Parts: sequence; structure tokens; C-alpha cells
Amino acid sequence: MKKTLTALAIMFTFIACEKTVENKDFKTAYIDTSKMMEESIESKDIEAKYKDKAKVMGGQLDAEVARWKSEAASYQKDAQANGQAWAQQKGAELQKREQQLNYAQEGMLRQLQQESGVEMDSLVKTYKKVIKDYGKEKGFDYIYGTGEANSVLYAKEHYDITKEIVKMVNDKYKTSDKKDDKKDEKLDVKPDEKK
Repeated sequence: MKKTLTALAIMFTFIACEKTVENKDFKTAYIDTSKMMEESIESKDIEAKYKDKAKVMGGQLDAEVARWKSEAASYQKDAQANGQAWAQQKGAELQKREQQLNYAQEGMLRQLQQESGVEMDSLVKTYKKVIKDYGKEKGFDYIYGTGEANSVLYAKEHYDITKEIVKMVNDKYKTSDKKDDKKDEKLDVKPDEKK
């Protein structure tokens, strides 16, 4: 029995050593996904697009808020002059409009988050495919992601391929952007008129 256990132990040790040798041939790398998204031109463009959209939508809402504030200020002045019944009715109206403005603001934020979330999710899927294709092309066995969702606790810096991937996605985005501009020129459409 001892001889069998010893033989099994030796066999498992041999197999483990063999696996260790095989593991030395693995080609691995990692990408700082947070840094990739920060440095990606397309990601920056999406962010800028929704900041601009928020300013436009917020500007419309700001005008409504300014009107409400003006009415609230005059309400306080006129409350004593017009009596308690008028003050209660006008106060209820102002309170209702304030709630509507709050709901409108929350709705606007939800809409912007949802729309930008859809675009960013699509971008992440695209980047995952780019990374997968890059890994296959370069012969990697594993490419890990670091950043906000850490899946690598330590890696030597020479395994970091973030810059290469960022350059690749930015070049690809710039090329596709130029293609879109050429299509617009062929159609005699100005960039501002694109949908």
C-alpha cells in the first residue's frame, strides 16, 4: 500500500512538474481597462456628446426653474396682500410645479444615463472583440483586465499592452471617422447635418 501511494505521489509530482514547464510557455498580458476608456478617442467623443446634450436639455430646464423661482419670490411678497386662501392655493401650485421640475430633472438624467449607457456598452463589446482578435493575432494565451473591476492583483509592467490597444482602437476610430466624412462629402452633407 505504501509503495502504491509513493508511486502515485511520484507520478503526480512528475505531472505537476510537466504542467509547470508547459505553463512557462504561456503568453500573457493585461490591459488597464479604466485607462483604456479614459484615453480612447471614441469614449471621449461619446462623453462629450452627452455633456453637450445635458447642457442643451439642462438649459431648457433652467429656464423653467428660473420662472418658478421668480414666481416663488413674488408669491412671498403678494401672500399677505392677497389673503390666506390665495396664499394657500398659490403655494400648492408652486409646490406642485417644483415637484414637476424635480421629476423632469430626474427624467432627463435617467434618459441621458440610459442613452449613454447603451453607447458605452456597445463600445465595450467592440473593444472586447478588438482585444480578442489582438490576442489571437499576437498569440496570447491570456489577456487580463485591470482597472475598476480588478481581475489582476499584480503583474509586471512589461505585460501591460494598454497603450498598444488604445492606439489600435483610436487609429481604427479615426479611420472610420474619415470614412464617415468622405461619405458626407459625397452626399454633400455638412458634418453638423449628420444624424
